[in-house]
Amino acid sequence: MDQDHRRLYNALTARDSRFDGVFFVAVTSTRIYCRPICRVKTPKATNCRFFDTAQQAEQAGFRPCLRCRPELAPGNAPVDDAQRIAQLIVQRLEEGQLDEETGLETIADQFELSSRQIRRIVQKELGVPPIQLLLTRRLLLAKQLLTETTLPMTEVAFASGFSSVRRFNDAFTRRYRMPPTRLRKTAAADGAAASVETETSVLQLSYRPPYDWKSLLAFLSARALKGIEHVTDEYYARTVQFGKAKGWIRVTQSKRQHVLLLEFTHTLTPVLPALLGRVRALFDLDARPDVIAKRLGKDSHLARAVKANPGLRVPGAFSGFEMGLRAILGQQVTVKAATTIACRFVEAFGETIVTPLPELNRLTPMPARLAKASIDDIARHGIVAARAKSIIALAKAEGSGEICLDGSAHHNPDVSIGQLAKLPGIGPWTAHYIAMRALRWPDAFPKEDIAVRNNLGGVSAKEAEVLSQPWRPWRSYAVMHVWSMSH
Repeated sequence: MDQDHRRLYNALTARDSRFDGVFFVAVTSTRIYCRPICRVKTPKATNCRFFDTAQQAEQAGFRPCLRCRPELAPGNAPVDDAQRIAQLIVQRLEEGQLDEETGLETIADQFELSSRQIRRIVQKELGVPPIQLLLTRRLLLAKQLLTETTLPMTEVAFASGFSSVRRFNDAFTRRYRMPPTRLRKTAAADGAAASVETETSVLQLSYRPPYDWKSLLAFLSARALKGIEHVTDEYYARTVQFGKAKGWIRVTQSKRQHVLLLEFTHTLTPVLPALLGRVRALFDLDARPDVIAKRLGKDSHLARAVKANPGLRVPGAFSGFEMGLRAILGQQVTVKAATTIACRFVEAFGETIVTPLPELNRLTPMPARLAKASIDDIARHGIVAARAKSIIALAKAEGSGEICLDGSAHHNPDVSIGQLAKLPGIGPWTAHYIAMRALRWPDAFPKEDIAVRNNLGGVSAKEAEVLSQPWRPWRSYAVMHVWSMSH
C-alpha cells in the first residue's frame, strides 16, 4: 500500500468531517463510491480506491452511494454547492447570527438563490427544516444554561436566541413536556454550577480523554498576548469582543469530570453560541486522541513522543485574525521574540477594556483599524516594513471578506492556504501554521519550521516533507509531538 493510499484510508477510518469533499472512496467489491463521512461499515483497505472528485470515480465505473450522496459533498452539489450552504447555515446558527426569516434571506441573496431554495437545500442536507434545526439548537443551549447556571429565566431565553420569554416557555414545554422552571428547580437541588462572582456564570465543555491540559496551557502561555491573554498553571483567561459585546472568559479543567469549565461574563450572553464554538476550537475539544495516537504511535520518529504525551492537542485560535497577526509577527524569530513584538503591537493598536483581572486590559486589534494604518504607523513599533505590509494586506483581505479565518474558509484547505500565500510576505510556513491553528486543518505541515527540521535530525524541508507522509492525515498533531521533543 503506497503512502497516499494509506493516508487516505486513515482519514476514512476516522470519519472526520474535516475531510468531507477533499476526497472520495470507491469500493471495488460493491462498485459504489462514497464520501469519507459515510456511516456504512468501513471496507477493507485492499478494496478501496481513492479519487479527488466524484466525476473521476464515476468515470472509473463506480456508482454513487445512496446513503451519503456524494453529489452533495462540499464543492460538488448541483445547486451552487448545497453542502457549503448548509454548513454556512450551521455556522451562523452556532454563532447566533441567524433568525428564521432575515438570516435565511441574507444567505439566499449571497448565493443568488431564493429563500425557498435555501429551505429545500437545508431539508435535503440536514434532514430537518431550518426552523426546526434552529429551534433544536436553541433548546439544547437553554437546557444547559438552566442546568449549569443561575442566570435569570429571561436571560436564559434571550441568550439561547429566543425573541421573547413567552416563545421560549412555549417551545420548551412542547419539546420537553415540562416548563423550564421545573428543570431549574431540579438543577438547583443538584447544585448548579455558578461562579461566586455575580457578574459571571460557568458552563461545562466536554472532551474525549486523555487530554494534556498542562501541555496546552504551556503552549498558550509561551505565546500569550499581554493584555489580551493571561495564562497560569491552572487556567487560561482572555478578553473577548463579538461586535458590540465585550467581556472576558476564564477556562479551567474539572478535577472530577472530562470537561473544561468556561467562566464567562454576563455581558457575553447575547453571543454565547459563538463564544462556545470559539472556545471548543481553541482547546481542540472535538479531537479523537485515540484514533490519532494509534496512527502516529506506529511511526519510529514519533513513537516515544506519542507515548510520553498522551492526549496532546493542537491549540486552535479564538480569533482567526488574531492568529494570523501572531503568525506574521512570528516569522523568522524565536517564540519569545515574537511574543515580545506581538505584545508591543497589541498595546499600540488594541482597544482598552477594564476587567477585574488586572492582566486583561486590551482587546484584539480590529481589521478595520489596521487596514487604515500605514506601514510607518506599524513599523514605528519595532516591526520591520515587510511584516507591516503583510499585516495591512491581511487586515484588508479579512475586512473585505476575501479571506475568512474564523471557520467559513473554503472546504478545500489547499485553496485556503493558496489564498493566504498570495498575500505579500506570507509564505508556505505562515500559511500552513495558520491552517494548522486558525483553520483547524489536521493535516497542515509547516515543513520549513526550523524546530521541526532540527528535531527530526537536522533534515531539509524537502526531507521533512518525505518523513511526514506516514503521519497523514494527522500531521498537525505530529508537529506538536515533534515540537515537544525540544523540551
